Amino acid sequence: MPELALTGYEFSDTTELRQYAEEVPGGSSVAWLRALAAERSAVMVMGLAETAGDRVYNTAVVVGPEGLVGKYRKLHLFDREKELFHPGDEGLQVFDIGGVKIGIMICFDWIFPEVARTLALRGAQILCHPSNLVLPYCQKAMFARSVENGVFTITANRVGMEERVGRQFVFSGNSQILDPRGEPLAQAGGETVEARVVDIEPKAALNKEITSANHLFRDRRTAFYGLE
Repeated sequence: MPELALTGYEFSDTTELRQYAEEVPGGSSVAWLRALAAERSAVMVMGLAETAGDRVYNTAVVVGPEGLVGKYRKLHLFDREKELFHPGDEGLQVFDIGGVKIGIMICFDWIFPEVARTLALRGAQILCHPSNLVLPYCQKAMFARSVENGVFTITANRVGMEERVGRQFVFSGNSQILDPRGEPLAQAGGETVEARVVDIEPKAALNKEITSANHLFRDRRTAFYGLE
C-alpha cells in the first residue's frame, strides 16, 4: 500500500500530524493490518505516521498474520516533510518473510541509488516501495533500480489530488511491478485506484549474472568508488 496510506500526505503542522501518528506496533493501524494479513494469509507493507516519544517518523510497516515483522523509517525526506517528520534513524534492513527477503524504501528514497543497492547487497529479492509520488519520472527510474540490482521492485503509488494549507499535490499513480530485468509485470493507470496481482519466482532475484563473465556484485570495483 502507498506511503501514509491511511492519513493523506499533507498536514497543516506538527500538531495536526501528531493527531494521526501512532505507535508501532501498538497503534490501531498495525492491529487492523494484522487482522487483514491473517484473513488473507499474507504479508503486507503499508506506510503510516509513527510516533516515538517526542518524534514522528514517516514509516512503513511489514505485517504478517502473527503481527509486526519489522518497520522502516524513511531516510530521505521530501520537500515540506522536513518540517513535519524526523528523518529515519534505524537504517536499512532486510526482512525474511518466509524464504523470501524484502527491503523497504519509501517514495523519495528512489532518487538515491544507494538505498536500493544497500538493500540488494544485504540480500533483498524484492524492494517494496510505498509512495506518494508527484515528480514525473520515478517510475522510469525504478527500471534502473531493478536492473542495476537484479531485484523485483514494487512501487505502490497514490492517485488523485490533495489540496491543503495552500498547497496542491497531484499524485502520479502508475503503480508497477518490475522484474529483475526491468520488465513490467503489472502496471496500473494514473487516475483510478487499482489492484494488480502477479505470480513471480523470487529466486530469479538471486541470479546476479549479466553474462557468463559478468556479475552485478562481484564485478564492482569498490576501491575506486571512494566515499563521498
